[in-house]
Amino acid sequence: MTPWVARLIFLNFLMYGLIIVVPGLGDALMFVPALFLSRPWTIVTYMFLHGGLGHIFFNMLVLFFFGPRLEARMGGRRFLGLYLTSGIVGGLLSFTSPMIGVIGASGAVYGVMLAFAYYWPREVVHIWGVLPIEVRWLVLGMTVLSVVSGFGGAGDGIAHFAHLGGFLGAWIYLKVMDRTSGTRRFQAQAVATAPSISSPAAVARWSHIQREGLHPINLEELDRVMAKLQQEGVARLTDGEKEFLERFSQR
Repeated sequence: MTPWVARLIFLNFLMYGLIIVVPGLGDALMFVPALFLSRPWTIVTYMFLHGGLGHIFFNMLVLFFFGPRLEARMGGRRFLGLYLTSGIVGGLLSFTSPMIGVIGASGAVYGVMLAFAYYWPREVVHIWGVLPIEVRWLVLGMTVLSVVSGFGGAGDGIAHFAHLGGFLGAWIYLKVMDRTSGTRRFQAQAVATAPSISSPAAVARWSHIQREGLHPINLEELDRVMAKLQQEGVARLTDGEKEFLERFSQR
């Protein structure tokens, strides 16, 4: 369990308990698109409310499975930014039904799921612990389901457009992050100092990353990237994988 995943899960369950014991709290924090200008805080608070144990359990289960590895890969600040951005865009896409209140972390955790597929598209997960599927196809299938249900007007009480908004928010966030953060700077560095990036010195520096004190999820990712480096060579590493190695080699 990584820090922000643990905090978010705790906060969601805390708010679930509070809205049970504090009358009117849920109504005050629920997001109603048509009332956004008079209640702007609700675009954030709505994603910490849930309508039942099944609702919160599913969302927190998704966050528990996909969040820790993603937070370790992105860093806590960026992970939290992704989570909140996904939830906010999910709320904004709910303007298709302006008078219907929206609650739940679904948009945010769907964004986490998409980001996981962005970095590890071929990772296999097991639906209901039985059916294996690559996470990229899982995200695609859930996107199609949300589109069909949303535009088909499914009266199931599920905010399908919030799910789509979560995917959209995460995609925008990741693209902006790629352009403005470490990956972009790494690409610029690669252009300016190409020999050092792929040189034996760089590979040697990466191979001497200190493993002591690393989070188990970072250790798992380090082993995966180093195995890929040894088997396929430095040219096959993605910019994100090189950035990961550079970040930890400079600790």
